[in-house]
Amino acid sequence: MARRLLSLSLSAGVLLFVTSGALHAAACAVEWSHWQHFAARWIQPDGRVLESSLEKNHSTSEGQSYALFFALVANDQERFDKIWRWSRENLSGNDPHSTLPAWHWGQDKDGKWQVQDANSASDADLWFVYALLEADRLWGKPAYKADALGLLEQIKKQETTRLPGLGAVLLPGPIGFSHIGHLWRINPSYQPLPLLRRLAVVDPGGPWKEIAGHTVALVRESGMHGFAADWVGYRAVSEKAGLFATDPMKGDMGSYDAIRVYLWAGMTDPRDPLAADLLDSLSGMARATASTGLPPEKVNVRTGTVEGDSPTGFSGALVPYFQARKQPWLADLQYQRANQALVQWQAGAAAPPFYYDYMLSMFGLGWADNIYRFGADGRLQPYWESSCSVTAR
Repeated sequence: MARRLLSLSLSAGVLLFVTSGALHAAACAVEWSHWQHFAARWIQPDGRVLESSLEKNHSTSEGQSYALFFALVANDQERFDKIWRWSRENLSGNDPHSTLPAWHWGQDKDGKWQVQDANSASDADLWFVYALLEADRLWGKPAYKADALGLLEQIKKQETTRLPGLGAVLLPGPIGFSHIGHLWRINPSYQPLPLLRRLAVVDPGGPWKEIAGHTVALVRESGMHGFAADWVGYRAVSEKAGLFATDPMKGDMGSYDAIRVYLWAGMTDPRDPLAADLLDSLSGMARATASTGLPPEKVNVRTGTVEGDSPTGFSGALVPYFQARKQPWLADLQYQRANQALVQWQAGAAAPPFYYDYMLSMFGLGWADNIYRFGADGRLQPYWESSCSVTAR
């Protein structure tokens, strides 16, 4: 009887802790103007994110998953729920336990709005899982965790594989990234270290730690000049060996995909055992930007040649990278460029930025303004978790 009373007391204590934490979260307000303006411009009342596709007013799983993450960072519970509900119903057929989110949703030529391409994108799928797991932890929403774990199982089944001589890898999607059984395509920007660290804690029997272990090699083996490639090939040379190679479709280019590799590296907790090596492997972008003050739009990872001035979103994405590399003057220069572009649009003094530029800047500037951090174990550390109000620049 005493043991049962003790058990009930402990259960009540846990319930009180979770409930009080959820009530605390509900009371916390985050005045983050970049998020408020983004939500007003790109997110519909039903939770659909517009213009994340190259086709006007179409939507993608990437746009939905990034917006879901930022709603959590901003402690915007109502909008978070709407974004996930729309994504769950329209991209996963209302069953994420068996159906990966379709990456592209929009209007057919006959005018019907529906899934345009059912193939999924593993980076968006990881961000969905991460945001849902952390929403449950921070807000006390077990239904989100149930969906996250169901989706995670599908990612393991359909979007991971083992390659000869390398081990477990994350494929960009279930279809179209393995060719005749001897060549595979990998996107380095699809696997942020903080997310993989968190998944390794939640699912210790999964491949996440092993996938994380390839992060530095994906950069170093794709070129010798310290740049990240948009896409990397991996070719089997025998049943037990393989090597990194030029991507057969995108070549040796590093640009709009690869910019996120520098972003994720900069936001990785310095206590992560791979953080220092990853930053060191990405030294080329620091050299290229220091020479002109502006990041290049494109780089050839094999030759080290650069071309073009990048859009302002690249600058926003590189702020954490330069801060992590202890180059504050470059970080501040990029911050001012990216932030000014957003502020000018918000004041009506400039045309609306592209969705991707704004999203990259939200990641980088939000991190620089201490709106959020990632712990060494990948846990999200939003400012509102420890303080009930924050005003960002």
